[in-house]
Amino acid sequence: MSANIVLNVVDSSGWLEYLADGRNAAFFAPAIEETKLLVVPSISIYEVFKRVLVQRGENSALQVAALMQQGDVVELNAAVALNAAQLAVRLNLPMADAVILATARMKNAVLWTQDAAFKDLDGVRYIPKRTHS
Repeated sequence: MSANIVLNVVDSSGWLEYLADGRNAAFFAPAIEETKLLVVPSISIYEVFKRVLVQRGENSALQVAALMQQGDVVELNAAVALNAAQLAVRLNLPMADAVILATARMKNAVLWTQDAAFKDLDGVRYIPKRTHS
């Protein structure tokens, strides 16, 4: 990819917001819908599939997983795991958040999120979660 092309990673909360057509769905839409520039950490597929499976059933969850796999899926390998562990310790992040951030950084991608744990980090596009008007 050329240096001026920016890849995108959408964290699990962003995917769920987009899929539920929540108040911040439009914020995440450009990153999700431009699948050629979309990087998807495999742990995000796990988190989103699990939530949709519980809330809407297996058919919906499988459709969501297929949608997510239109992007470049990055497996959790040793390099990502080690970087994630370092980020988790340094930034006090839960495992999944650290893996998502490590994946974004490995791919030099922008991380799109509504998770406040990421709001002040470089390479992050953050929007506060809006629950009510």
